Amino acid sequence: MLRPIPLLRRGFTTHSVKGFTGAVGSTPLIRLKGLSERTGCDILGKAEFQNPGGSVKDRAALGLVEHAERQGLLKPGGTVVEGTAGNTGIGLAHVCRAKGYKCVIYMPNTQSQEKIDLLRMLGADVRPVPAVAYENPKNYNHQAKEYAEATPNAIWTNQFDNTANAEFHFKTTGPEIWTQTGHKIDAFTCSTGTGGTLAGVARYLREVSNGKVKSYLADPPGSVLYSYITSGGKLTERSGSSITEGIGQGRITDNLGTEIKHLAGALQIPDEKSIKMVYEMLDTEGIYIGASSALNVVAAEELAKQLGPGKTIVTILCDGAYRYQSRLFSRQWLASKGLEKAIPEDLQKYIVLP
Repeated sequence: MLRPIPLLRRGFTTHSVKGFTGAVGSTPLIRLKGLSERTGCDILGKAEFQNPGGSVKDRAALGLVEHAERQGLLKPGGTVVEGTAGNTGIGLAHVCRAKGYKCVIYMPNTQSQEKIDLLRMLGADVRPVPAVAYENPKNYNHQAKEYAEATPNAIWTNQFDNTANAEFHFKTTGPEIWTQTGHKIDAFTCSTGTGGTLAGVARYLREVSNGKVKSYLADPPGSVLYSYITSGGKLTERSGSSITEGIGQGRITDNLGTEIKHLAGALQIPDEKSIKMVYEMLDTEGIYIGASSALNVVAAEELAKQLGPGKTIVTILCDGAYRYQSRLFSRQWLASKGLEKAIPEDLQKYIVLP
């Protein structure tokens, strides 16, 4: 029998919050009914798509900007520069508008048009560049750093290696999960791009539980992190690719490096399972999530099967599918990736775009 868990409703204050930045965080924790019943565990998704900018990266954006302000690195009227696959840029664009800063975003030109359009609508100067490996000096992160260094009164937020990212999750996301589960949590899992969410949350849960909560990395194809963890620390050359955006890595970022040695393990999730879960979550839970969120849910389900019934497992619902719908719900795009048949026949009714 599953142990009872508290109602995981969003907590509303009796007073207004201070603008966009005051609305970041305090997101609901949703029990995924179908998967929980199927596994005999409580599988819970932290609904980060309910942040005001629509994704978990609102937290990183706010944390990075506030850190720069505290350090005296960002002056009024200044410019915030970042290299991002999309959601951190969107969060930064929102925060910059709210705080009066300019925002310049370098990003791989492989990202969805929805993200690029939204960034521009939010007033960001978006600079798509060819997607090349981090080791290449033309990588979007290096170009962002160079632009910031050459621009007066500008900062590069450096989301991958600025550990203010993980620290913000340690101070906010981790405590929220601990409180919302009534301190009854056995495991946490999520994928990583910068490593901020996984490292910050995992560290908090490990410390507050005296090591009882175990955390696991969820990884897409084309990332080296799964093999790094399961091999005991051997960093192999990156190969392959995934439909997921903004997750997976070819190196250990400084954010991830703060906690990676304490992770209990890793799970590798193929694209076929991730895309199927996008459709399953829509059909059975009424939750419209992107592929990286779906990958996290698959990882939580697989972890539940590994750990056995009666456990409480939490993962991150990073963002909604709205920023990817022209791909994820397009029959032509799915077929081009060889994923159309991964979606069960009874769920193909949701493939509404040609």
